[in-house]
Order: sequence, then C-alpha cells, then structure tokens
Amino acid sequence: MSAKHPVVAITGSSGAGTTSVMRTFDSIFRREGIDAAYVEGDSFHKFDRAGMKEELARALSDGDHTFSHFGAEANLFEDLEKLFRGYGETGTGRVRKYLHDKEEAAPYDQEPGTFTPWEDLRSGTDLLFYEGLHGAVANEQVDVAQYADLLIGVVPVINLEWTQKLHRDKDKRGYSTEAVTETILRRMHDYVNFMCPQFSRTHVNFQRVPVVDTSNPFVARTIPTPDESMLVIRFADPHGIDFPYLLSMLHDSFMSRPNTIVCPGGKMDLAMQLIFTPMLLRLMERRGRTR
Repeated sequence: MSAKHPVVAITGSSGAGTTSVMRTFDSIFRREGIDAAYVEGDSFHKFDRAGMKEELARALSDGDHTFSHFGAEANLFEDLEKLFRGYGETGTGRVRKYLHDKEEAAPYDQEPGTFTPWEDLRSGTDLLFYEGLHGAVANEQVDVAQYADLLIGVVPVINLEWTQKLHRDKDKRGYSTEAVTETILRRMHDYVNFMCPQFSRTHVNFQRVPVVDTSNPFVARTIPTPDESMLVIRFADPHGIDFPYLLSMLHDSFMSRPNTIVCPGGKMDLAMQLIFTPMLLRLMERRGRTR
C-alpha cells in the first residue's frame, strides 16, 4: 500500500449502487479540496461493445456458456494492476474511457460502445479513485487489491441484484426476461470466482438487504427502495473505528457483530460521509508527510 499517491477503489457489480457512492465521494472531495483522478472500471474491459458480442458468439459456438464481463478473459487485469501500482509509486498512469451512450460519445466524435485512445493521467492529482467491477481482483496472475490504500465493496444481496438487473435490462434496454435470465446464468461462474472473493479483500463493505419479499426476483414487480432496505456495513479491521459516534449519528442503527453496523438503507450517503471523510483525510496527511 502506498502513502505517497493513494489509490481508492470502489468495487461492486453493476446496479449495486457504485454510481451513487461515486457521487458521495465527489461531495467529500469537493468539501475537503481533494483533487482526484477518476477511473471507470469499464475502461479496462478487453473488448468494445461490438467486439464483446463477437467474442460472446464465438464462446457460445465453442460450447462455452460462462464467458462474461466478470471474468479474466474479458478484462485487462494486468493493465489495471499496472495502473494501481504505477500511480501509487509515481502519481501517473495510462487510462482511457468507455463511451456508454451517445451523450458520452459526442465530445469524442465516436460511436457509443467504443473506447477512447489511451492517454496519460493529468499530473498533480491527490489520489486515484476507481469505480468498477474489479478494484480488489486477484488471481494467480495479478493482485490488483494489494496496490489499493482503501478498498470499498458495495453489493446488494443476490436476489436484490437480480431484481435490479431484470428491471433495468427490460425497461431501459428492451430485453426479455428470458434473455436477462440467460445472462445471469452465464455470469454465475465468473461471479462466484471473480466477484465474490473481492469482498473478502475490501476494507469496508456496504451490503443492501431488502426487508420486503424478494424470494422470486424473476417476477418481482418493483425494486425495493432504500427505505425498504437495511444497510449492513462491515469493517475488516474495526480498530480505530468510533462505533459509539457512528451509532449516535445514524439513527435507528445497531451493531450485529463487533465489526458490523446495521442502519436504515436511506442513510447510506450519511454513513459514507461519516466513515470515509476521516479515512481520506488520514490518507492525505500521510501523503503530505511523504512529499
């Protein structure tokens, strides 16, 4: 872990709430005057949208029903590891953007679903902020997690995650329930092998647990709201965490284990502000001492 050029990584599957987490960190960065270099995990996919469709078709024709964005074959893990390691050592690195839609693609005069060219990060940033699928990934070839100073996992329980994916892909992308179900099944192998293990390497995990029935996500009519959920916050190392203060500030919260707080789902932004502001300030203090 580096003190000179800190790396902060938010890891979670799509639909887990990582985007709202990013907005919370934006707020902290602005308030505390921290200049962050932003990196999206999607930019480290190996294939653009058209290429992914071709690779998926090839995999299926070869009898491979487990190829997905979650796994090693579809991602540039070595490049991500190089970015984390290099930024920690020098405050620099090579990045690109994945252009999700027409709005994002317009300034680059490119088609949606493509990557921008690789380029150097702007110099002089205070920390690297990653948000995506693989901020804590590790296997026999790479160990991205070891180069992050603060690792945060954001994940809903699996039935809630499936409910969110079904609604998003059907409503926004026009997919059928059968097509989304097929994608969920295809991703399961990589989800078990590449996604779940990351949440044992994170420093803090946020898991949203609905308090309404999600027994069958494939017929659920609505997505449980934050107010219909509880938030389970787990600290890998509870030493130095001011639990009495957090319990007093997060109304209706309680401790379920010595390293775990449970609070109402609608208080996620407040919980993150309270927990991560002092952590980020400590990283900045350490950075200042090593300059």
